Amino acid sequence: MTARVTARVPTAFLARPTAVVGLAGTPRRMRRTLVDGGAYALHRGTAGGPMTALGDVIEIDERTLLVLGQELDTAHDRPDVANALVHRVGDTLVLVDTGVTTTFRTALREAVDRVGPWFRALVLTTHGHPDHVGNDDLADELGVPVEHYVPAPDLDQMRDPVAYWTRTFERVAGALPLAPPALATHLMSLFEPMRPFGATTRTYEQRAPERIRIGSSRFTGWTFADGAVRVLRSQGHCAGHVVVHLRDPGVLHLSDEGNGPCGAMADADQLKIQTVLGAVALLFEEGQAALLTDGHTFALRRGAEVVPYLDGLLEQATALQETALGLLGEGGPVRPSEFGARYVEAVTALGGGGANPNAMFFAMMAVNQLRELGLRPESPDPDAPWFRPPLRSPTARAAERGPGS
Repeated sequence: MTARVTARVPTAFLARPTAVVGLAGTPRRMRRTLVDGGAYALHRGTAGGPMTALGDVIEIDERTLLVLGQELDTAHDRPDVANALVHRVGDTLVLVDTGVTTTFRTALREAVDRVGPWFRALVLTTHGHPDHVGNDDLADELGVPVEHYVPAPDLDQMRDPVAYWTRTFERVAGALPLAPPALATHLMSLFEPMRPFGATTRTYEQRAPERIRIGSSRFTGWTFADGAVRVLRSQGHCAGHVVVHLRDPGVLHLSDEGNGPCGAMADADQLKIQTVLGAVALLFEEGQAALLTDGHTFALRRGAEVVPYLDGLLEQATALQETALGLLGEGGPVRPSEFGARYVEAVTALGGGGANPNAMFFAMMAVNQLRELGLRPESPDPDAPWFRPPLRSPTARAAERGPGS
C-alpha cells in the first residue's frame, strides 16, 4: 500500500506550480520540484497536508503520464491509492494499475483520453492489493478491443481481500486496535468501489512465460506490443507482484517492490525484493532505463539519481537485519511486542519506514524480520515468544523418541 512523500530540497530548486488539464477541461494543481538535477518530486505543504491532490498528473512525455494517488489516512477513513501509468505505444493504450475510488477513476479517464488516439488497450495489474485494482473494470468502458492481465498468485486476495488481510493481521493481533477480522473488514470498507475484474480479465500465467533479456540482465515474464512493454516477474512485495518496463520512454515502474527495507505482507519475500532492486539498478547502470516510477512515491527519479536510491534501499535492508540481530542478543526467546518496540526505533533511525509508517505496519515488518532471522513462534498466540529452533538431526530426534514411539 502507500509511501510517504519526503523532501530535502533547497528553496532555489522549487518550480512554479503548474496546472495539468485533461481533455475534459478540469485543471489539476500540482507542484513540481527539481531534485538533484533531474528528478521531479512532489512534496508536502508546510501546513502538513500534501501539495498534490488525488488524480494530479506528471507528464513524462506526450504519450506517457503518471497519475498520482494518495497516502493512507486511517484516522480520517481515507484509503491509499496507488499511482497509475498511462502510456501509448503505436495505436495501443497501456494502463498500468487503476488505483481505487471514483475520483481516481475520473482522473484516469481524462489521462487516457489525453494520450490518444488509440484503438486497442492493454491493462496491466502489478499485484492484487486493493489500492492498485479497484478500478480494473475500467477496461470494459474503453470502447476498443482490450486485454486485462492480473497475476495468478494474487487471485485469492483479489476475490476475498478481507480474508487476505485477516490472515495478515492475525500475525500481529496484539498490536492492533481491533480484532483482525474486524480491522480487515473496516480497512477494506475504505476501498470502494472495489472492482478488480472485468469482462476481459485473464492471468498473465495463461500466457506462456518468456525469457526476457534487457542489456545483460535476464528476467522471466511476458512482453506485449512487439516488445515495447515488458512485464517482469518479481514476486517480492507479495506473491504475484510484477514490475513493468516501457521501452520507448525508458520507464521502469517498480510498483511496490521498493516499499521499505523489509516487506510487511504475510506473503512478502525479502530475498526477491532485494534481488529485483539489484536487477533494476543494473538496468539503469547500463542505460536500459532512464526513469523510475513506483506505486506510491509522488515523483519521477531520473538517470543518475536512481542507482544511489536503489543502493540505499539495499543498504537499509542489510543494516536493518544487522540491527535486528543485535536486538536479539544471544537469540533467546523474544516476544514480538518487546522486539517490535525496539525495532521501530531502529527502522526510524535508518529512515526506512516504507509505505505506512504506523504501529500496525511496523509490527508486521518486525514479525517478518524475526522469521527472516530464523526464529519461530512457540505457539499460535499473537505475542508468544519466538525462538531459534534447536539444530538437531532427524536421526537424533528419532533416537530420542525410541523404538515404536
